[in-house]
Amino acid sequence: MLRWIDVIKFTAQGNPPPDRVVEKTEAEWEEILTPEQFRVTRQAGTERPFSSEMCELFEPGKYRCVCCDAELFDSGEKFDSGTGWPSFSQPFKENAVAYRRDKSLGMDRVEALCSTCQAHLGHVFLDGPAPGGLRFCINAVSLQKMESSERKATFGGGCFWCTEALFQDLRGVIKVESGYSGGSVVNPTYREVCSGRTGHAEVVQITYDPQAIRYEDLVRVHMGTHNPATLNQQGGDKGTQYRSILFFRSEEEGSVARKVIAEVNQLLDNRVVTELAPFETFYPAEKEHHAYYNRNQGKPYCEAVIEPKLAKLRQGFAALLKGSVLS
Repeated sequence: MLRWIDVIKFTAQGNPPPDRVVEKTEAEWEEILTPEQFRVTRQAGTERPFSSEMCELFEPGKYRCVCCDAELFDSGEKFDSGTGWPSFSQPFKENAVAYRRDKSLGMDRVEALCSTCQAHLGHVFLDGPAPGGLRFCINAVSLQKMESSERKATFGGGCFWCTEALFQDLRGVIKVESGYSGGSVVNPTYREVCSGRTGHAEVVQITYDPQAIRYEDLVRVHMGTHNPATLNQQGGDKGTQYRSILFFRSEEEGSVARKVIAEVNQLLDNRVVTELAPFETFYPAEKEHHAYYNRNQGKPYCEAVIEPKLAKLRQGFAALLKGSVLS
């Protein structure tokens, strides 16, 4: 999660390199953009406040640069700031947006630009919602909204190396990311979480297509591939960071999770200790924790702990694996 200190660092010391670069002449940009799009994105203009209905759109989707089609923001980070411009609390990823000091109009601000093509998007301010506190104040004309059916689910059930390896094999799962949730510290480190003092659990955040796999299926896989009857422990991993927990993003998800937990509880003679909590914030883990199993197959931990879980997944949930036919 980006914070103001990160934005200032990027502004002063240089921005993270983009995934790709798009360069055109001013004449080429002018040819493919409308006059208003060109004025705002290529000449650092500002649209009139409340001039776009995009301020009131909060349906699931992704927002891309109108110039180069680079993905910039997700609707999950969009909020109503009341300012008259679309507002986001975080970019799609760290290197999606670039930052530059702007001293025009007698003010000292931080300009937000598309990292891919350097289009002017707007500005970023330190008056956004917790925990990051950022408000990306973006001109609607610089964005194009792309409808998306993607959803996210966040579960904890022991070491996230194991959990990540399990969910990445499921049909309809687009991305699985290891991280931390459920605690009180902003941007915790792995060492801090392992101390047990932050209150966070090791979790995975799953991006999935609900047309290919249901949320209920994801919950059932989670409950069926770890031990939901051991308090703050999975095998040899002990501590509150290893607790069994399901985070829900809506009442509908909460109801589904409660139903599955109740069914599993009956099978385990009322011993389930899985927590159910509303989702608040997900903090990605450090890079060395991502795709751990994929990068370390053959290591003792993977062979002794992760591979037996994968075997259990393949045996119990074969119909949900990638390559299976959707019924």
